[in-house]
Amino acid sequence: MVRIIAGARRGRVLAAPSGGTTRPTADRVRQALFDVLAHAPWGGPALLEGAHVLDAFAGTGALGLEALSRGGERAVFFETDRQALTALRANIHACGWEERCTVYPRDVTVPPAARATPATLVFLDPPYHKNLPGTALAALKARGWIAPNAIAVIETGRDEPLPFTDETEGAPACPHELLAERQHGAARLSIWRLA
Repeated sequence: MVRIIAGARRGRVLAAPSGGTTRPTADRVRQALFDVLAHAPWGGPALLEGAHVLDAFAGTGALGLEALSRGGERAVFFETDRQALTALRANIHACGWEERCTVYPRDVTVPPAARATPATLVFLDPPYHKNLPGTALAALKARGWIAPNAIAVIETGRDEPLPFTDETEGAPACPHELLAERQHGAARLSIWRLA
């Protein structure tokens, strides 16, 4: 069972599609993530309060909805799976946040031009082992979806290399700043300040 952990909609149970297509971030992992966001020297309440959130590969929308519950202003969700979209829309409705949320049923690696305020907080929870974080972020940035110095939270498989790193000798330095990294079971979370 997936639920919102804290804030205005604390305890709200979220719908999740059956089957293995969608892999919602576990409650304990979300709790640990939002603890880091709330208490890190580069984070704190100001990071979430009034944030414009973008939840890419949204699935149930648990990450974006958690951010809204904790003070975020608006959220944009990208998702392509039909069952996940049904659950996502049901979860937005159950929270009463239709006016604060926009859902794009399309591939986040080929987004339309931004029609909303650029996101200050970005969540990417793509399918593991497909090398999607860098592609998605580059596309979102090019189309105006991401604010300067936004914070990006990326979930990958524990055994995947960190996004934006290349151990090849002579590779250019990563323009993004790695702020934190945590491992939880099969998941690895990395938090970045985007250049």
